[in-house]
Amino acid sequence: MTIGSQLAWDDTVLPFQLDASDIRGRVARLDGVLDGILRQHDYPPQVEALVAEMAVLTALIGQTVKLRWKLSLQVQSKGPVRMIATDYYGPEKEGDVARIRAYATYDADRLTDGAPFEQVGEGYFAILIDQGKGMTPYQGITPLAGGSLAACAESYFAQSEQLPTRFQLSFGRSSEPGIAEHWRAGGVMLQHMPKASPLVAKGEGSGEVLTADDLLDGDGSDNWNRANILLDTVEEMELIGPQLAPSDLLLRLFHEEQPRVYDTQPVRFGCTCSEDRVRQSLSIYSARDISTMTTDEGRVTADCQFCGAHYDLDPATVGFEAEDQSGE
Repeated sequence: MTIGSQLAWDDTVLPFQLDASDIRGRVARLDGVLDGILRQHDYPPQVEALVAEMAVLTALIGQTVKLRWKLSLQVQSKGPVRMIATDYYGPEKEGDVARIRAYATYDADRLTDGAPFEQVGEGYFAILIDQGKGMTPYQGITPLAGGSLAACAESYFAQSEQLPTRFQLSFGRSSEPGIAEHWRAGGVMLQHMPKASPLVAKGEGSGEVLTADDLLDGDGSDNWNRANILLDTVEEMELIGPQLAPSDLLLRLFHEEQPRVYDTQPVRFGCTCSEDRVRQSLSIYSARDISTMTTDEGRVTADCQFCGAHYDLDPATVGFEAEDQSGE
């Protein structure tokens, strides 16, 4: 593969459908996006791995949202990693790129030498969709369980959306010859085409978290199991390595399932913070409130957790009692 063709599929999401199995899916490859997210922070390795996993999940799930919509994934936990937050901003118009950002908060002195998922404790995994001004945001949550963030996302789709869903992910530091070490991630998402769950149709259920097996029967179950067996054969380097394009990966894994690919969606690291947004967030405070936020140097400062941007403002110019700076 040439450098040009490699760059053509880095930081992309490729939607596909398996015509023989009534299954749809996406292949994601993140390179510069993930580096852009992680270089903003000096996370310990376990936290980096969790943020990387969350980012590739966000790319795979976010590609389904409509233009201009925003999708957010969140983990809230009582463990050493208290929160992970990611945002996916859909393209402004057809042909535009999507944008992803992410960050985590954690207690460094509570981190252990255990696996990354062991750094989150009791808590929940949430998906939020903001359809824009005038629309009520949607939120669905599921408990943190299953041994990975991907397993949590699978449980969310089974429980909240009644959609059998499977993720196969890989992520880590890449050490390609002649290229500085950097983060790469890749993944495949499978999702059975929507239909009524047997449990839902019969009004049954135990109240426990659902899995894909609870939602399928008959031919649907056979097709789903077959596609999952094929996905189980994928190797780590096939998911993240630069030698195999996503379309070739689909043919290698699912050629008998008649894969059909659609337009690739490019994604980039992107943050929506700005000085205007900071001023807007402070506009609800009085001058007295603003004075309590002022530093010893006489400034109001704010830092973006996502991108690390630093804002330094004159306290007289923020809040609802701010001086008019227009000169009028």
